[in-house]
Amino acid sequence: MRIARFAHAKGMSFGAVEGEPEAGPQGLTIAEIEGHPFGNLTFSGARWALSDVRLLSPILPSKVVCVGRNYADHAAELGNDVPKEPLLFLKPSTSVIGPRDAIRLPIFSKQVEHEAELAVVIGAPGARRADRAAAERAIFGYTCANDVTARDLQRSDGQWTRAKGFDSFCPIGPWITTGLDVSDLEIRCEVGRNPEEMEVRQLGRTKDMVFDVPGLVSYISHVMTLLPGDVVLTGTPAGVSPLVEGDTVTVRIEGIGELTNAVVPVA
Repeated sequence: MRIARFAHAKGMSFGAVEGEPEAGPQGLTIAEIEGHPFGNLTFSGARWALSDVRLLSPILPSKVVCVGRNYADHAAELGNDVPKEPLLFLKPSTSVIGPRDAIRLPIFSKQVEHEAELAVVIGAPGARRADRAAAERAIFGYTCANDVTARDLQRSDGQWTRAKGFDSFCPIGPWITTGLDVSDLEIRCEVGRNPEEMEVRQLGRTKDMVFDVPGLVSYISHVMTLLPGDVVLTGTPAGVSPLVEGDTVTVRIEGIGELTNAVVPVA
């Protein structure tokens, strides 16, 4: 199932996306869910064409927990060793944006880069000191993410809060896919000035993660409680590179969909 959060003429709702994404947005509809998507779903009976609504970030997390250097090729391209344990950092909830929202280049940085990632969405009842089996049960589903990073600030600050935490630096979407085997999925990032001239910048597979998804969720849950709706970013493959004003960046993950955002300067 694909669960989206969307804006429509009467407000904001969660809904189940119906149809096959390969057919394009014109062939998709969205059925409104009453209340929150965790637990047993109840449908209101309202339904829209996907092209008639605006997709939002599929969840509003209390925190975004990220894993650094979880692909050996990405660690190597930045001259780093692969960590012996998961390397954790946080992005604030205010960094989260949705599909088609703009990534805003801060005036403090001259080197902002994309990082395409598989994102894990935690479901009810959350996870606290969970073993692998409990960690797997705590996973609600998966979505696409872009861990946008001010690389020059990451190097100069010595810690990553500012470099990773600007408003708009955590696009996620387009929806949450449930019941998906994520052990070996393609992750792709394309950047360009228009849809006909997109360049593949990153191309990897989730099987190349140093630490797998259940292991990461379990590890994080022994550090901090993961609440329903929290998001875990699982690391990025090699190929990170700069974004500039006027770019469009698309993250595609096999079995989930695509997340596209324009790049603009801070107004």
